[in-house]
Amino acid sequence: MKFVLLILLIFPSVLLAKVVLIDPGHGGEEVGAVGYLDSKKSRKVYEKDLSLRLSKKIKEVLSKSTTTYLTRSLDRTVSLQERADLADLVKADLFLSIHFNSSSNAKSHGLELYYLDNNANAAANKVARSENLNLKGEELIVNQILVDLVVQQTVHHSKALARFVHNEVKPVIKSNKIEDRGVKPGLFYVLALSKRPGLLVEVGFVSNPGELRKVNEEKFLNSMAQAIASGVIAFIKASK
Repeated sequence: MKFVLLILLIFPSVLLAKVVLIDPGHGGEEVGAVGYLDSKKSRKVYEKDLSLRLSKKIKEVLSKSTTTYLTRSLDRTVSLQERADLADLVKADLFLSIHFNSSSNAKSHGLELYYLDNNANAAANKVARSENLNLKGEELIVNQILVDLVVQQTVHHSKALARFVHNEVKPVIKSNKIEDRGVKPGLFYVLALSKRPGLLVEVGFVSNPGELRKVNEEKFLNSMAQAIASGVIAFIKASK
């Protein structure tokens, strides 16, 4: 219970962002969503790989303006608690989690951004369930309590961060004919455990073959990385 008390009692300052921690979703044994680039399903793409590719590009851009770290730089399994512990270790001011979406409906498409907040939106909760992996029993109960506490500390800044990033990514998704699914609240424990203002980005649907081909292109990933980084930098400047 010591780590629980530490989480409940210590919250970093949210007045000025200097250090950004980028979290490539999934990794290692947790492959995340799986998509295919061809109808024969011979060209497989894992969410874990796409999220790492994009996260590295975002870090490259952000590192020119602010101190930036990755929760993983290789294909390895990282628990939610390990990601949160790293946020404490590097004294991160902002936490940015990068994901790609999936749906049983192969026609689902679009980009959406989530900030940590309580909500009753069924669609948002469905996404949250898919990302809140391996949580059960006491750990789940603790994290549910933690969400309420962290929301009070971070929601204002997290919503602002989401708005800044959203403004920058809109031209990119428009030019690539990707639907804008907007900014939404979500109960993501990786954001709660980080105890920082944060944002979770679902860049596109790997379950949609057409959209997967778009988001898998280097040109798109470069443009998206630049847009996300620009949004984060704009937020940091506005927070000073």
